[in-house]
Order: sequence, then C-alpha cells, then structure tokens
Amino acid sequence: MSKETLLQKQNYSFDDLCEIMDILRAPGGCPWDAEQTHQSIRRDLLEETYELIEGIDKNDPEMMREELGDVLLQVVFHANIASDFGIDEVCNDICKKLIVRHPHVFGDVIVRGTENVLANWDKIKKETKKQQSDTEVLRSVTSSLPALMRAEKLGKKARKLGFDFDDAEEAMQKVYEEADEVKAALSGGNQDEIHEEFGDLLLSIVNAARLAGVDAEKALYDANEKFLSRFERVESLCLASGKTVTEASREEKEYFWQESKKN
Repeated sequence: MSKETLLQKQNYSFDDLCEIMDILRAPGGCPWDAEQTHQSIRRDLLEETYELIEGIDKNDPEMMREELGDVLLQVVFHANIASDFGIDEVCNDICKKLIVRHPHVFGDVIVRGTENVLANWDKIKKETKKQQSDTEVLRSVTSSLPALMRAEKLGKKARKLGFDFDDAEEAMQKVYEEADEVKAALSGGNQDEIHEEFGDLLLSIVNAARLAGVDAEKALYDANEKFLSRFERVESLCLASGKTVTEASREEKEYFWQESKKN
C-alpha cells in the first residue's frame, strides 16, 4: 500500500498499522524509527503499559483507548525490528497458545468452574514449557515484574505446591519476627544485613497481605495516593500559618499531619 493510499483513508485497521511501521522503518522513512532496537525502546513499552494501567485505574475509556493503541504500537514495533519473526508469527503463536490452553472450549475437556480452568491452565503450561521441577515453575515468574507483584505471584504458585502459611494471622507472626530482625540489623549497623532483613520483611508483608486477600501492589499504590493527598493538606496548613513545609518545625508538621488525617 502506498503512502498516498494511506493518506486518503478515513479509518485504519491493524494491517494499516503494520504497513505504516514498515514505511517508517524502510529506507527513505523515519531515521529515528529505523535506528531503534529492542533494547532502545524497551523502556517505552514499560511506560506505555503503566500509562494504560493509569487509564484502567481511572476508569477512563478515552485514555484506555489511546494507551491501548500505544501498547499495540510497541508490539508491532518490536515485531518489525525482529529479524527471525514478524507480527504474523506473533499472532500465530498466541492463537495456538490460547487454543491449547482452553481444551474445555476447543476440545472435549469438561470443567466445573474457574478453579478447574486455572488448574488445567497451570498443568498445560508446565507441560508445554517442559518444566521438570517445582523450582522451575517458581522460576518461570519473570524477574522483570515489579518486586511486590513478583513476590505475590511467587507466593500464589508456592501455595499451589503446598508451601505456604495456613492463613494471614500465621503469616503476620513472620512479619513480627522479620521486623525484630530488621531492628537487630539496624542496631548492628551492617548495611548488607540491613538490606537483606528489609527484603525479608517486605516479602513477609506481601505474603500476609496475599493471604488476607489484599493486592500488595494496589494497596501500596493507594497508600502513596493517600500520602500525597495528606501532604497537600499539610502544605496548605503550613502556608496558612505563614510558613513553607521546610520552614515549619517538626512539631508543627506533626500537628498538621494529624489534622490532615481527620479529613
């Protein structure tokens, strides 16, 4: 398809997106697009994904539509850069995966609900990825995930293997234990030990949250937003008293913080 034909169109399809990417990266196209590699645009995919998540969190259809397009562009971009596969192979592989992992839809397997579906999915995934050990199953949780999210997924997989606390109350005992070890490490002053013990504490908190039915990533997100809202109130109270936050004393800031919590 020529550039002129594309310019005349009023509505575009997935095939048009792929065609535009071909044009941009071809000789005579865009120098920047032609120079990109998987590594150079790696961060772009992360950023666009988080912007999509923001649209989902805001329940903003217009934003979601735009950001889904940006994420789709990144998929097409990476497929175009690849030398040993293209977007057709990407689509082919995901279609095959969906068919294989839904034998209750595309085969004769009978399921009795969502739990059966998920159990079958995990079983088929283990078989297709040729995972021989339980450790391999756990290691399949990508290390590129945000640490809190990865910790939660590791905990969920470990639970399916029978390796978990009984409930959130039992998990909280581990939280208290790890908090004591953090205090001891802080007293000792060894930075490596402090680093390690804080990691153990964070992991134990994620496990306790998971067993309490709390999404640790979302809970921390909400806590961040609450902090920002309260800080904004503290700043307003400081300015009303004739001082900036920096200029206010510790006692004044604590008083204003408690005031902000009342609202």
